[in-house]
Amino acid sequence: MSDIITAGMVVIGDEILSGRTKDRNIGHLAEMLTAIGIDLKEVRIVSDDQDAIVEAVNALRERNSYVFTTGGIGPTHDDITADAISAAFGLPCEHDEKADTLLREHYARREMEYTSARRRMARMPRGATHIDNPVSVAPGFNIGNVYVMAGVPAIFQAMLDNVIPTLRTGTKLISTTVPCKHGEGTIGAPLADIQSAHPDTIIGSYPKYQDGSFWTEIVVRSRDQAKMEAAVKAVEDMLEKL
Repeated sequence: MSDIITAGMVVIGDEILSGRTKDRNIGHLAEMLTAIGIDLKEVRIVSDDQDAIVEAVNALRERNSYVFTTGGIGPTHDDITADAISAAFGLPCEHDEKADTLLREHYARREMEYTSARRRMARMPRGATHIDNPVSVAPGFNIGNVYVMAGVPAIFQAMLDNVIPTLRTGTKLISTTVPCKHGEGTIGAPLADIQSAHPDTIIGSYPKYQDGSFWTEIVVRSRDQAKMEAAVKAVEDMLEKL
């Protein structure tokens, strides 16, 4: 359907996989995309390994409208995302003139040396466009349907704020939550029958535990109000019979 826009995300960094750094960007991206009608379909977390990054980005960009990456665009030797994205697109990775100027002037204002390490942050695939960074100047970049951004949450969020208005959006999913006192083992079979009868909805059940008691939230999602309401009615009728 033309009104369904999808996205994938690649989170890059050994520090995420080791547990040393706790990711805060996945949830933020998911929330922002859901709000504008883009479905986040898949998230991959990969190490600082060029082949792994290339494989993940190429797989996700092939089957999604957009791909967002976080991490690996800093000044150190293990910041290899620019190289990996360039390889994924078969493009040279170069010092971008505009980014080079921005960073050179930024460090001059701070009376700091513009070292070769800092200059690494001006590298991106040939032909990429900038994603502005209002926090620390060093830009992210966009090439094709891939948006490459910093891993530091405050910088990622600021970059994403600049990207969101440029994206093509789809019809938003709407949802209704139906509380259920029964466990999933009781409602599993009839809920599956309701899902089969209402294929234009997404029905999920989520176990909950509070104050010593187990219960279930049933969430019905759809892009069509009437179809969602029909499925909700079917769920409520099923629960009444139980």
